[in-house]
Amino acid sequence: MLTDLQIAIFGGDARQLEVIRKLTEQGANLVLVGFDQLDHGFTGASKMDIGEVDFSRLDCIVLPVNGTGPNGEIDTIFSNKSIVLTSAHLKKTPKHCHVYSGITNAYLNGIIAESGRGHTQLFERDDVAIYNSIPTVEGTLMMVIQNTDTTIHKSNTVVLGFGRVGMSVARAFAALGAKVKVGARKPEHIARISEMGFIPFHLDHLKKEVIDTDVCINTIPFQIVTSDIISKMPTHTLIIDLASKPGGTDFKYAEKRGIKALLAPGLPGIVAPKTAGQILGNVLSQLMQVEMVNRKGKA
Repeated sequence: MLTDLQIAIFGGDARQLEVIRKLTEQGANLVLVGFDQLDHGFTGASKMDIGEVDFSRLDCIVLPVNGTGPNGEIDTIFSNKSIVLTSAHLKKTPKHCHVYSGITNAYLNGIIAESGRGHTQLFERDDVAIYNSIPTVEGTLMMVIQNTDTTIHKSNTVVLGFGRVGMSVARAFAALGAKVKVGARKPEHIARISEMGFIPFHLDHLKKEVIDTDVCINTIPFQIVTSDIISKMPTHTLIIDLASKPGGTDFKYAEKRGIKALLAPGLPGIVAPKTAGQILGNVLSQLMQVEMVNRKGKA
């Protein structure tokens, strides 16, 4: 239980509603910032503007999945008000206050370091990433079906990257009868790709591996689907980029060639926000309980 824990939840999308629900069930006291347009009420939760928050009482701060924008702005679909988190805010919190976000950026890293507060990136955790790969795969299948005029069955599908998402994507498309090739760099990934029955190739050979591609799914968070690679693809190829913004594809060149390329970060929050929020809520609850035990042990 999180009885009497003081938690501020800042902005976000529909996933945050499940996080709020889970933490209130655990007995936490919540301050909701960026939820003024939310009709639904939660017992033990109070809506506030950021200027009304007593940061000196906070044990935890939960940010949206993307953390903050490059200048500290907080995204929220439940408010039109501008919300900006600064190091001055964090410095007002108790030293034990811990910050949670899905991912991070230079700005967020900077204010965390300046304030000396703890920070957990949930999407760096294997459990969150693996659970999240399930709605990501379903969303990817939906996008491919909506944006092609042929079946996935017998399609030539290339998956770039064999991390937690890449592995799940490759397995799902193969299960539907696609001919799946997977590009990776690490020898152990190449071996695992082969062991799982996919066609492996080293990413250094990507240019020649895409010449007959129907669907290319990128999971690598740096530009790998360059203009040089896109120039070798058939014009009917569909590119789905699952990497975090700005993705790993040269979208301008793809458009110039007439190839449809779609950036699709955050699919879990779009196609299955309830499930994705439950995943985050369960993990946050577990982490916060551990934090409480550790804090009591040091007291």
